[in-house]
Amino acid sequence: MADKTEKTSAKKSGKKKDSTLSQIIQIYKFTVKDDPALPWFLAGALIAPILLAAILLFVFHMGIISAIMTVITGIMLGVLLATVTLTRRSDRVGYKRMESRTGATGAVLNRITRGGFNFPQDPVWIDMKTKDAVWRGSGRTGVYLVGEGDYGRVMKALDREESKIKRITRGSDIPIYKISVGHGERQIPLNQLQRTVMRKKIKLTKLELGVLNERLTTLQQKSSLGVPKGIDPSKVRINRRAMRGR
Repeated sequence: MADKTEKTSAKKSGKKKDSTLSQIIQIYKFTVKDDPALPWFLAGALIAPILLAAILLFVFHMGIISAIMTVITGIMLGVLLATVTLTRRSDRVGYKRMESRTGATGAVLNRITRGGFNFPQDPVWIDMKTKDAVWRGSGRTGVYLVGEGDYGRVMKALDREESKIKRITRGSDIPIYKISVGHGERQIPLNQLQRTVMRKKIKLTKLELGVLNERLTTLQQKSSLGVPKGIDPSKVRINRRAMRGR
């Protein structure tokens, strides 16, 4: 019975290793297509800590045990640094590919779930001709209005949505943040959106956030401007795996 259990565990462990290696290979293939310098960055990240370990061995004339531990540490750090490098550069490529897709802003916002953030996938406003859109979300830091599209048109829509929110939060000091995503002078690039949203200071308790979310839900239900189903550009559901081509 014990032998069967050990064999089962060994098989599962082997599958996990194969799966991890397969994922790394897929991420590499996905990234290197748009990032030809990737192999050089990975090589540098992997080799640098190992070279540092070799230099330490040469300078301090370590004993056998210390030398072995230093080499192992250098190799582990190299693998870790290479993994981090691959992850960051693959994310950069993923965001670059997403920027050309309508609704990418909603997909990125929908991934922000930590810290009580809530960004529905569907926009609260959309121009069916230009595909400009506005998403509304909330968190313990306040209310967020995020626009995608032409800066001038989007800012007008953000101002209209801000007026609606102020009517249901009148008398409170709940902040309302307006963000325009794009590459203009006063816009935020897509790859900086998540960081921009999450770096604000906490203003609300969990209870206050719950009340706010109920009011925002009611506001959307009463809104006379709905988004026709089936035409919503935010239906581009993208997660980390999809960004890397998995």
